[in-house]
Amino acid sequence: MKNALKFGFLGLALTVAFASCNNSEKKAEGAADSASALVDSAANTLDSAATKVDSAAAKVDSAAAKVDSAATKK
Repeated sequence: MKNALKFGFLGLALTVAFASCNNSEKKAEGAADSASALVDSAANTLDSAATKVDSAAAKVDSAAAKVDSAATKK
């Protein structure tokens, strides 16, 4: 009877150890995918901000050109 309990607990311990080791690989892959998606999102945000800055600079240049042309007409 004692041996049956020992084997039962040994089997339970091995099952838990195997399940925890097998699951950690999936979590690591998921974390890497999540980090990669976060980096991609940050890069897209920076690209969008750079585009807005370029657009604003073009509008300022256009306004400056209009002011300059108005000043030369007088």
